[in-house]
Amino acid sequence: MSDAERPDPDALLAQLKREEAKSTRGKLKIFFGMSPGVGKTYAMLQAARQKQGGGCEVVVGIVETHGRKETEALLEGMPIMPRMHVEYRGTTLTEMDLDAILTWHPGLAVVDELAHTNAPGSRHPKRYQDVLELLDAGIDVYTTLNVQHVGSRSDTVRQITGAPVSETVPDSVLDLADEIVLVDLTPEQLLSRLAEGKVYLGERADWAAKNFFRESNLTALREMALRVVAEHVDRDLREIMAEQKIPGPWKSADRLLVAVSASPYSERLIRYTRRLASSMEASWIVANIEGPRSLSQEEQARLTRYLGLARQLGAEVITTPGRDIAETLLRVARQNNVTQIVMGKPLGTPWFSFLKPDLLRWLMRNSGNIDVHMIPGDEAAQPKRETLEERLARTPWQEFGVALGIAAAVTGFSLLVFSYIGYWAIALFYLFAVVLAGMRLGRWPTFLLAAVSALLWDFLFIPPRFTFYISKFEDFMMFGAYFIIAIVIGHLATQLHEREQAERRREERATALYRLTRTLAASRDLNQALPKVLQLIRDFFQADAIVWLRDENGLTQHPASNFLPSKKDESVAVWAFQRKQAAGRSTDTLPDAECLHIPLVTGDQAEGVLSVRLKISPTLEQRELLDAFAAQLALFLNKEWALEESRAAQVSKQSQKLQKALFDSVSHELKTPLAAMSVALQQRQPERAELQQAVRRLSRTVDHLLDATRLESGLLQPVREWCDPAEIVREAVAHAGLNDGSAKINVARDLPMVFVDSGLIEQALATLLSNAATHARDTSDEPIEVSAARDDPMVVFSVADRGPGLAPGEESKVFEKFYRGPGTAPGGLGLGLSIARQLVETHGGEIVAQNREDTRGSRFSIRIPIGETMQLPSEASA
Repeated sequence: MSDAERPDPDALLAQLKREEAKSTRGKLKIFFGMSPGVGKTYAMLQAARQKQGGGCEVVVGIVETHGRKETEALLEGMPIMPRMHVEYRGTTLTEMDLDAILTWHPGLAVVDELAHTNAPGSRHPKRYQDVLELLDAGIDVYTTLNVQHVGSRSDTVRQITGAPVSETVPDSVLDLADEIVLVDLTPEQLLSRLAEGKVYLGERADWAAKNFFRESNLTALREMALRVVAEHVDRDLREIMAEQKIPGPWKSADRLLVAVSASPYSERLIRYTRRLASSMEASWIVANIEGPRSLSQEEQARLTRYLGLARQLGAEVITTPGRDIAETLLRVARQNNVTQIVMGKPLGTPWFSFLKPDLLRWLMRNSGNIDVHMIPGDEAAQPKRETLEERLARTPWQEFGVALGIAAAVTGFSLLVFSYIGYWAIALFYLFAVVLAGMRLGRWPTFLLAAVSALLWDFLFIPPRFTFYISKFEDFMMFGAYFIIAIVIGHLATQLHEREQAERRREERATALYRLTRTLAASRDLNQALPKVLQLIRDFFQADAIVWLRDENGLTQHPASNFLPSKKDESVAVWAFQRKQAAGRSTDTLPDAECLHIPLVTGDQAEGVLSVRLKISPTLEQRELLDAFAAQLALFLNKEWALEESRAAQVSKQSQKLQKALFDSVSHELKTPLAAMSVALQQRQPERAELQQAVRRLSRTVDHLLDATRLESGLLQPVREWCDPAEIVREAVAHAGLNDGSAKINVARDLPMVFVDSGLIEQALATLLSNAATHARDTSDEPIEVSAARDDPMVVFSVADRGPGLAPGEESKVFEKFYRGPGTAPGGLGLGLSIARQLVETHGGEIVAQNREDTRGSRFSIRIPIGETMQLPSEASA
């Protein structure tokens, strides 16, 4: 099988990953348009109703009708998910209820306005992140999007229309779309709809017609929308051709491919192809075929610069290994549905061209429907050919010494056995030595060994011996054949050696990427991942590295970094971050910097910078591996930021919920006793008992708030002393206001003393008793049971009641702040049990809640460690 027919392993692996992801992920369909008002939502709802008519379970997650009656009519009869209410700065905002849709798990969810920014406090800051979570859950999604919200097009839209675009969707989300439906109108039709009030109403419509909805703007936006859809259709076509192994190209759209190498002529080819692609409005690819021969440092630097130039000019860069350049180039062209290949016309003298394969002639003969452009070269750009002396100088001199040593060793052995086997068999020893040398040494040392061994065989063994004269014709023929065979075998063995080295380098790159992805996948967070990543860079590149992370002030160096950069490298890192381009050593931007700075970019946003301090300029393979490291690290950072934003949103949501609960509870608990006191004081003879009860309730509320504040701030610290558990129980019962008939006390005998703050433990136990009294049915008939017992190495205080007990899952919730169980009588902040738990935990203990097993009711237990046994002063001195 030729290289042109052999499938690319990387492409097969990527295809398998895509198929695996598609099998579990929901399908995304985007209704795409050039601007608001073209009818995207209307078309989406029509498609959803058709899907519903086919038996699919459809739910409308969120749809903005903007008062359009035709759109509202399509919603009739469709299940609409109630919106979630989010409190933000005193205003109630409504958003899509993501959790409700996930719980429902319909076959299809309709989610309008993909680029929408969610209200603060939502799980995700962007609606497209909600959609991604729905897709990951296996739910199909229909959504809408305008071209100005595509991340890579937003800057161009701003330049055309003059209107800023604040909400964008990364291009990677569009790449996930299984189908993009273009909803298109001509600018005249859209302006007509705007004038009829079907887009905006009143003054807003007049303002839009004079600004954003100008005909020139709409025409440009329409062209951009058509191009975006065409690019994705072209991508889908290439994937289908690859999956079904359809031989290309299909010239549905022009696609150019230019082959580049380390030759100075490559820069001209890249710029020519860029101009040709622009004139044809076509996409283009720059391909570099990695041969088995390793490049010199100068060649590597040139090739790295050329590939960087291609990326800067907007090309898709492909680097792939291949022994035969023509066959590999044709394989890449067919896999990417290329319609035209651009090649450079070979320069130089044709004296030995018959010894080399004719690349252009082979391509023109086998390219089929692919057009081939041959561009004449510039003699001034022709690279200087290496002389034989320069090639020999690049080979380590030790290898020549090893070759001569091998020749000497074989010659010595042959002299010992010459009298037994004859001079013909000696040639096999020399050939074997040439093969072994070709597998370990370079090309020129192997050729030297082949030539020296032929001369030694002639001089020492072929009669007449000790002369270079060959008397017999058959010996002369044998000597010539040996010389040619030795050169050919040496050449083939050297090729195998070079190919083995190239495969080993590729294996090292694959191993490095595998270890990187495994490290990132196994890391819990950024602080755990970055030290391991920097250690991998040190292992594979023998280089120190710094990771800069974005923050509010720009860039911040992560503490896991290996060295302290200079001020110049700091400024270069900032430049690379702002421009999203690599800079520093081995680049065209600030190349005299000490480090190579690679921006960590995902989509259209830079997450940080990877700065690597190499001892020498990186090779092309090292640079590609560093770029791959940076890409994987950028994806990890993007995921971490997204998780952090999600956690922050959840914390903000919970904080707002707690704040609302606090305000509601405090307002009720303060106003109620104050109102009672006010009413009592208005009487001529105030009821002292009523006033005292209101004062106690008000004091309890204030005490709870103060205790919660002191515990949160760490100001409340226990003052420990040796205490009797039985005394703690009696004081807690009295503190809770329970009489002998309401509480049944059971304290085990011979309990050890505990080293605690008696006041705090009494307060926690009294809180449990008050809580039990509140929920118990009738303490006179069924008193609350309070006990103290030993459960090594703990002393356990228990409070059990005969109330309704705890609902499933309430065992831990009851200790949360402001939590009030269902059916709880009004009154109280819901802080008592939370404070009790913190008081116990300050002593190293724990508090647990559970339902009683023998009968109805619940049991709350405080477990305090006994610690060391109390010693009397006389015992301590002894």
